[in-house]
Amino acid sequence: MKRVFAIIAVLMFAAIFFSVVGGYSERQTRSPLAEYYLTQVPRELGAPNVVTGILITYRGFDTLGEVAVLFMVAASVGVLLASKSGENAQVTNVTSIDESEPSELVRTGAEVILPLIFLFGAYVIMNGHLSAGGGFQGGAVVASGVMLLMLASPATQLHHGFLSVTESLAGVLYVSIGILGIVFADGFLDSHILPLGTFGTLLSAGAIPLISALLGIKVGAELSVVIDRFRH
Repeated sequence: MKRVFAIIAVLMFAAIFFSVVGGYSERQTRSPLAEYYLTQVPRELGAPNVVTGILITYRGFDTLGEVAVLFMVAASVGVLLASKSGENAQVTNVTSIDESEPSELVRTGAEVILPLIFLFGAYVIMNGHLSAGGGFQGGAVVASGVMLLMLASPATQLHHGFLSVTESLAGVLYVSIGILGIVFADGFLDSHILPLGTFGTLLSAGAIPLISALLGIKVGAELSVVIDRFRH
């Protein structure tokens, strides 16, 4: 009987999905709101990447909330898994090195790819105002490099104290820049506290590259701690 209900539920969701997909038609012209942002972001913020300009400035409070949620997730995972790993360490001995040793392919690949991953993460963070990317995306790329490092070298231990201080400092500076926007510009996280510079260059778009860098550091540190907690 349960299987019949499950099949009926799946068919109902499938009918809803196909009705939505069947009635979808791609917009051929931009909406007035999209047209406004596409013209105003490069003009007001000096950022060719409209998405990054909107995320970091126009909806800066939302971005602050997202970072706060990520921080709470990292803290919660750390509290839950740290206590569990401590209990397991008292009961069982450390796994032998032979059982946890990665393959030669993983070790060699990590030696070649890791520098490129971290370099690409830094590039995505710093060029978020010019092309696709930004702090969140670059921080996730850096955290993926940390995960590869743990797979290639299981004995590697992250310094959680250093990561916590780095993450907290990045968060404080992020909020401080937001307050400077209120004092010296037109609102929280207003990027005009710094000169717009030359459009399309690395040092342009006001404070957006600096804010993006702080977001990347914060997200990368938080996700790295979460990944490391799940390893134990």
